[in-house]
Amino acid sequence: MDRRAFGDEESEVEQLVLPLRHSGDDLTDYFKRATGKIISLTVTDNSVSMVSVRRKGNLVSLRLHRMFLEAGIDILNEIAEFIKSPKKRTPLLRKFVRQNSNRFLKTMPRKARLRTQGNHYDLQTIYDSINRDYFGGGVSCSITWAVRSPGYAVKKRTLGSYSSQTNTIRITPLLDKRTIPRCFIEFVVYHEMLHADMDTQERKGRRLVHSQEFRRREKLFKQYEKAITWERGRRF
Repeated sequence: MDRRAFGDEESEVEQLVLPLRHSGDDLTDYFKRATGKIISLTVTDNSVSMVSVRRKGNLVSLRLHRMFLEAGIDILNEIAEFIKSPKKRTPLLRKFVRQNSNRFLKTMPRKARLRTQGNHYDLQTIYDSINRDYFGGGVSCSITWAVRSPGYAVKKRTLGSYSSQTNTIRITPLLDKRTIPRCFIEFVVYHEMLHADMDTQERKGRRLVHSQEFRRREKLFKQYEKAITWERGRRF
């Protein structure tokens, strides 16, 4: 570990002072100054992947579990070093996760049995195609047709959902019909995969499910206008 991070020598990093409880904006600003990179930060509840770093030139997409909102400067400095050098070892980060898992990580509910093959559509085939075309194969979650429940008639307007706890996408079986255009069910799957990729963002203490960035990326779906137009004129 570079001792400069602890104040043995002057460095830019040691001047980056953070409060005991950080916000997403605090961390974004910290990592931006500590790494010299453009940082896009998402604070998540995803207990499957606590830290995720994606680099594209000078832009870094960083996803952190919300436990890191209470991390010390040594942990944040190690993450910053990892952002700059992917091969950097992270013993403090790993220790922090182990020590705090009981406080922050909820007991994982049992995963439901997955059913991807429907009467007319195979969700896994759709998922794999979208993952390849829009996410470079980077989304890693499960997908299944939802199970009809006693409250199904009330909930039937919910076309899809993503659970970060089980890392699973569920699609309503209402879409498994010949009358549903393929482009529309693909759009619903793409929408939920965006949630899996971005998770819930936090800005000024507020959680944003459909942020401005989410809406921007949603419109990148090639048949976005066609899918939206069909949905507006259709009742489920």
